[in-house]
This record gives sequence, C-alpha cells and structure tokens, in this order.
Amino acid sequence: MQSNSTLRHVILTSALALAPAPAFALDAALLPRNLSPWGMFLGADIVVQIVMIGLAVASLVTWTVWLAKTIELCRKGSLALERTRALEGNMTLAEASARAGDARDAVAQLIQSCAREAELSGGILDDRLQERVALRLERVEAAMSRQIARGTGVLATIGAIAPFVGLFGTVWGIMNSFIGISESHTTSLAVVAPGIAEALLATALGLVAAIPAVVIYNHLVRGIANYRALLGDASAQLMLLLSRQRDHGHFRLARAAE
Repeated sequence: MQSNSTLRHVILTSALALAPAPAFALDAALLPRNLSPWGMFLGADIVVQIVMIGLAVASLVTWTVWLAKTIELCRKGSLALERTRALEGNMTLAEASARAGDARDAVAQLIQSCAREAELSGGILDDRLQERVALRLERVEAAMSRQIARGTGVLATIGAIAPFVGLFGTVWGIMNSFIGISESHTTSLAVVAPGIAEALLATALGLVAAIPAVVIYNHLVRGIANYRALLGDASAQLMLLLSRQRDHGHFRLARAAE
C-alpha cells in the first residue's frame, strides 16, 4: 500500500511538472514592463508618435497664446479705460489730442483720427463733420478689434480638430493591435495591451489639447468683447466732445492752439 501511494505521488508530481503554464502567467511574463506614458510613447508606432507630438505641440501653442493674449488684453484694456475716463472730463479735442500725443494705443488712435478729420474740415463743426468722424472712428475700431483678436483663431482650430487627431491615433493603435493578433494567431493580452495602451494615450492627448483650447478661446472672446466695448465707449465720448464744442460755438485743434 505504501509503495502504491508513493508511485501515485511520483506520477502526480511529474504530470504537474510537465503541464503547460497557465495562460495568464505567460501573458504576465510577455507584457511590456514599462507602461508609463513615456514608455508607451517610445514603444508606439511611428504614426502614433507623430500624432502624439503634434497634439503636444498644439497644447503648448494653446497655453502660449493664452499667456500672450491675457497680458495684451490686460495692458491694452487698462490703458483704454484710463484714456476713456479722461475723455469724460471737461476737455476739448485739442487738449485730448495733445494728451494722446504720438501714442499708438487704440484710444489714442481714435483721438488722433478724430482730430485729423476735424483739421481737414477747416474747423467747421456741422452734421457732415460728425458723420465723417463717425466713419473714421468705426474704421479705427474695426482695425483695433482685428489686431487684438489676432492669434485666437488658432485656438478655435485646435479645439475643433484635436479630438479627431487623437481619434486617428486611437484607430491606428487599435489597428496595430488587430494586426498583432493576426500575426501571432492568439488573443493573448500581451499582444493586445500595447496597442490599446497607445490608442488610449492618443485619445487622452487629444482631449488634453482640445478642452483647454475651447475654454481659453471662449475666455478670450469675452475679454475681446469687453475691449471692443471700451473702444465703443471712447468713440461715444469723442462724439459727445465734438457735440459739446459745436454747441459752445468754439473749436480748436492742438496745432491751432500752438
């Protein structure tokens, strides 16, 4: 009896030793060791790498535009508000023109354009002068609005196409996974996992590039609208200034005062 028990133990031990390893153990051994974002990028297909680099560059452009336009809006908005408040005081067009000098900010250009048209009109204040001044101010406002909005279009483009670029990387990564399955004739996790990981990373990068671009674009659009409103207020103050001078029956330009 003891010899039979020993024989069965030897047979069982041999069978377990010769049995194939479990599939999950093989998969764990074959899985790539580095599934960090950087490791997945280095192990990705060249097409997926190009997609990831493009999305990273797009994200960098988004934050660069945000920083540059925020600083520009704050600086120009503060100066426009300061000059507009100055126009609300009791001053003539000549005084406003002298105070603006040769400055190139938006409100200063509005003042200079108004003074230039008044000078060309020979100091005659009538309805036609006010119409011509209004046209000049409208043109300057449009030019300044285009200038302050320059660069924001790229944010709209990034927000619109970045998810689709990320989706392209996703499709390419999944396609590589199916190719790996076909070539290895197995659905092992070790074959499928790397391509799926690349695909998910490309999707994530697409969202990381698109979401901030849309949010920042909407924020800048509101800031630009406020800036345009300031320019509209400045133009209205200039028209009121001309109207007051017409009612008072006097008109002087800076050059005439000199």
